Amino acid sequence: MCNLLFEPTLNPRDVIEKGAFGGSYFGLDLIKDKQNRYKSLFEYHFTGLETNLYLSETYKPRVNKFKIRSGMPYEYWKEKKWISERDPYGWFEWWCKYEMGLRDEKEDIRQISRWQDFCGFNGRWRRRIYKRIDETGDWNISPRIQQSLLHWGYEVNRTDYQVWKEHCK
Repeated sequence: MCNLLFEPTLNPRDVIEKGAFGGSYFGLDLIKDKQNRYKSLFEYHFTGLETNLYLSETYKPRVNKFKIRSGMPYEYWKEKKWISERDPYGWFEWWCKYEMGLRDEKEDIRQISRWQDFCGFNGRWRRRIYKRIDETGDWNISPRIQQSLLHWGYEVNRTDYQVWKEHCK
């Protein structure tokens, strides 16, 4: 059992509802018949949502919460070895399955470690956004960083900002 701290501020449905991945996270045609293969995942997380929020064939920045393009192309993910055979769509697919109780200890450790490095308590991008907010007082600063954090299930918030000011500044 993985004992790493994993506390996203959102769940996968929240991320999709708020606007992420240009609406195309599961739209990339990697798997034929994905509607059936992913039926239980889609029903568990996305019942009642418009499919254009997660199954679009093209990336649409206007779907994103911050209306900008954010993230790297799928080929880059593969080059970095961020993709596993179990989860060919990557991080977000893993998280959806994790939330459904579908666990794989080795993959859980790998993905939670990545999450911690990105937006956990001492995560690089979480620290960076709070530093920028602190310097400017602007909660809308760095929309690309905020959009990327959203993709990882983390939403910038005043409570965590105060904790950052007290413990990390």
